Amino acid sequence: MSKSPFLQSVRTEIRTKQYSYRTEKTYLYWVRQFILFNGKKHPAVMGNHEIERFLNHLAVNRGVSPATQNQALCAIIFLYKNVLKREIENLHYKMSKTPRRMPTVLNPEEVASILGNMEAEYWLITAHLYGCGLRVSEALSLRIKDIDLKSRN
Repeated sequence: MSKSPFLQSVRTEIRTKQYSYRTEKTYLYWVRQFILFNGKKHPAVMGNHEIERFLNHLAVNRGVSPATQNQALCAIIFLYKNVLKREIENLHYKMSKTPRRMPTVLNPEEVASILGNMEAEYWLITAHLYGCGLRVSEALSLRIKDIDLKSRN
């Protein structure tokens, strides 16, 4: 990452609020994209017009998903609220709605088939992902002390 003092102040604020590392990376990416899109103008001199132009650009020209638009909007709102200490009011842009769809769930036979064809080290992590409903990052950050082997929890 660049050594921009401004981006460092954004990073410091994110870490102070104890956001996850992935959120930090994502927010810094969108703040950087916002600044670059607006000709490297400092966000302190920009306002609703520049924010709306950027978000419209993402939706229309880059064709990003509604979830990605919301992510960019959240990063920009975080920037103004927590770093620049300025509320964004009367923004003519709302959170995008993601179409609802039912998740596809594997039946027990499919799970058994998948687990039955895995090597031991991959079987263990995959079984934890499935059995505990963990995200990949959560499973990979598990430590021995996180598991109670005596009560099997």
